[in-house]
Amino acid sequence: QVQLVESGGGLVQPGGSLRLSCAASGSMFRFYVAGWYRQAPGKQRELVAEMTPGGSTNYADTVKGRFTISRDNAKKTVDLQMNSLKPEDTAVYYCHVQLYWGQGTQVTVSS
Repeated sequence: QVQLVESGGGLVQPGGSLRLSCAASGSMFRFYVAGWYRQAPGKQRELVAEMTPGGSTNYADTVKGRFTISRDNAKKTVDLQMNSLKPEDTAVYYCHVQLYWGQGTQVTVSS
């Protein structure tokens, strides 16, 4: 079983930056795709970015060029650097590894 603990959400002004971090337990992290999803009020949960064990990445079109996903297999972490944030990025962000989900962290982009 994998436990995921997220950190780094908060309130930021449009154009600002935040960095989300997810720490995983267990010994199998390095074999799994790790990623971030988000869910805005009244909307379905959607993929933001994911990274394979080999380092290939996949981003939602809405965040390409603004967000960067990274992982450290030794530390069992997956991070999401979010730049040039927009109000429409406001959502609860969830870490996802294999079949497991983190508890979610709120990101609010507002002036």
